[in-house]
Amino acid sequence: MFVLLPLFLAFLDSSSNGVQCSKVKKVLRLKEFQWKLQHGGSPSCLPQKSRKLKGATILEMKHKDYCSGKIVNWNKKLQTQLILDDVHVRSIQTQFKNRGSSSLDVSEAQIPLTSGIKLQILNYIVTVELGGKKMTVIVDTGSDLTWVQCQPCKLCYNQKEPLFTPSSSSSYQPVNCSSKTCQSLQFATGNSGVCGKTSKTCDYHVSYGDGSYTHGDIGTELLTLGSTPVKDFVFGCGRNNKGLFGGASGLLGLGRSDLSLISQTSSLFGGVFSYCLPSTEPGSSGSLVMGVNSSAYKNSTPISYTKMVPNPQLPTFYFLNLTGISIGGVAIEAPNLAKNGVLIDSGTVISRLPPSVYDSVKAEFSKQFSGFPSAPGFSILDTCFNLTGYDEINIPQMKLHFDGNTELDIDVTGILYLVKADASQICLALASLSFEDEIGIIGNYQQKNQRVVYDTKNSKLGFAGESCRFF
Repeated sequence: MFVLLPLFLAFLDSSSNGVQCSKVKKVLRLKEFQWKLQHGGSPSCLPQKSRKLKGATILEMKHKDYCSGKIVNWNKKLQTQLILDDVHVRSIQTQFKNRGSSSLDVSEAQIPLTSGIKLQILNYIVTVELGGKKMTVIVDTGSDLTWVQCQPCKLCYNQKEPLFTPSSSSSYQPVNCSSKTCQSLQFATGNSGVCGKTSKTCDYHVSYGDGSYTHGDIGTELLTLGSTPVKDFVFGCGRNNKGLFGGASGLLGLGRSDLSLISQTSSLFGGVFSYCLPSTEPGSSGSLVMGVNSSAYKNSTPISYTKMVPNPQLPTFYFLNLTGISIGGVAIEAPNLAKNGVLIDSGTVISRLPPSVYDSVKAEFSKQFSGFPSAPGFSILDTCFNLTGYDEINIPQMKLHFDGNTELDIDVTGILYLVKADASQICLALASLSFEDEIGIIGNYQQKNQRVVYDTKNSKLGFAGESCRFF
């Protein structure tokens, strides 16, 4: 199996005079950034460990690909991730355009977060309990309805854990199709809840834009986050599900509608959650923290907040006002930067920028990252290099700037994307949108090793540097 060895971060301060002083660099030890092949399988990562810290519940999080026990062709997988990420982003842009043409005492639980796969792209997973049964689910800030695969199942993809069986749980209750909960599906999923053909259950349908979908009925059940119980939690029981969900049991929706986990637990956690998305080497882990408890954070820089901005076309997503981008300390001139706001999304891998903004960023990055052999572009990435034989390289620092003087200092692991495991094709991990009026997106690849705090009650979002790990 391919393994990503630990990647270390260091900062270099330029000591030269003149304009070069502003060009801040980070050191990437390239040999440690490459995937290495190891033979033999590994045991399943499930179930994952948990513990409590000062009232917080902490669940361990692991990368899904290291739980399969299979040898993986990482060259093919890394390339496939980019192709499917493009499909995911196109789906978001379609939602934006379609909806634009119509009207549409705080406790805390910490859940370990592990890098995983959604539709075979880099995404993150946690393990929760539903009706007393462990379920590993994909974490997605761009979705609202939480769902798992259920028995009896007409069509289910393969997953690691046993399917959830409502009939064996004394705490499960179906939701009636005439209820307010069923009616709220339209806002949460874009599709209305309907009555079942043979009963008055509330049937749901969610499509992910690439042919993947989940279809089933809505119910309530006891959800347990670590050791924190959430009674009468509304979720989808998937009876007909199709898609490459990486063996996860389902999806955990962290969006902003009434059916999301955040809204359903607002009385417990005050509408606040945060995460630290780990890098993908084996053994790395991060955390999903529900509620406010700074002792659960291990941030190395102070948390700075920027306001969330409303978007009428996509009201359940999280939008920010991006005011600037700097490469190596050099500010990028981009007048169209904050035209529509930017979406921050845990389900998108590579960040997307409007074409004019991307061109400016690419030009400045290429100017500062010069002297390396070029390589062909691949899929959505067009600024690529052949770094075969290099042990260590200096990469320009990259920062995103937001309202309120808030900065996201992108970790060194989130600047370049390895297309080929031997580093013969390694690319700038940013991509251009097709049109200027499309929505910019901050993907999870640029959010790695950051504490990202969502305060939905006060409509603000915070960033802080943090070396993600599970304690």
